[in-house]
Amino acid sequence: MDRLDKITDAILASYEAGGGINNIDGTNLPSKRAIAAICEDLLQLLFPGFHDQEPIHSNHLRRATSYRVQSVADRLEDEICKSLRLDSPDCPKLEAERILCEFLRELPAIRELLRTDVDAAFNGDPSARSRDEIIVAYPFLEAVAIQRMAHVLYKKNLPLLPRIMTEWAHSRTGTDIHPGAKIGEYFFIDHCTGTVIGETCEIGARVKMYQGVSLIARSLAGGQALRGTKRHPTIEDGVTIYAGTTIMGGDTVIGAGSTIGANVFLTHSVPARSLVFYEEKQLQILDKDKRDAGGREMDWDI
Repeated sequence: MDRLDKITDAILASYEAGGGINNIDGTNLPSKRAIAAICEDLLQLLFPGFHDQEPIHSNHLRRATSYRVQSVADRLEDEICKSLRLDSPDCPKLEAERILCEFLRELPAIRELLRTDVDAAFNGDPSARSRDEIIVAYPFLEAVAIQRMAHVLYKKNLPLLPRIMTEWAHSRTGTDIHPGAKIGEYFFIDHCTGTVIGETCEIGARVKMYQGVSLIARSLAGGQALRGTKRHPTIEDGVTIYAGTTIMGGDTVIGAGSTIGANVFLTHSVPARSLVFYEEKQLQILDKDKRDAGGREMDWDI
């Protein structure tokens, strides 16, 4: 129909004028669909059998793992090349191969980190019946697994691809963790949904967070001028942050062993072993090692 031809012409003209097209002539941006499939296969490599419809016999595990490694390597190298083209019109093949090999070599170490995350979840959640339940059913582990892998690629200054990986996990889990965030061992986000962790966050070991926690920048009015600066909070070892809390700013440090209560809005640092909460609409910051006014020992980890 003539009307449809005119509509097609108008759409094509908008492509030419405004861009926003991809996978044309094989030289554009990485494919979100391809990266989604790679993420699925990477999860299968990290947790063999947990993401499969059919069981894997132990006699076939080496063959299945070898096949998956080769399959992921072939496809991921293509997407790495596309990412590198953002900085250079031609994909430097040797650079793509180097990044790929270094990434794949990190997978055993990532599995070990994730083992600590599973332990943190099991030890911190009395509703968990087993570690297997956490691996197969807890969305936080999927979000953290993808972020830990994407962080390896982020540290190699690979454009775009790590962000696509974490946004894939974000869409599935409701948890938004930037690939640039540094996260220590034994990390657990209970309930997971609505959590935001910004690019320059630094999170220590044995940190526990609940749903709806936001670790964000104080202001983004500076736009691109802020790129590369420390914009997001530092959370030291052994901190617990309850649901709905927002902590802002690159200068904000939550001292080790502190507990931040629910729905707190915090824009400044607190010392180690602090308890932070609202009482009668006033923000309270107490030393967890001190007694209350009545001389009673206080159990802050409620």
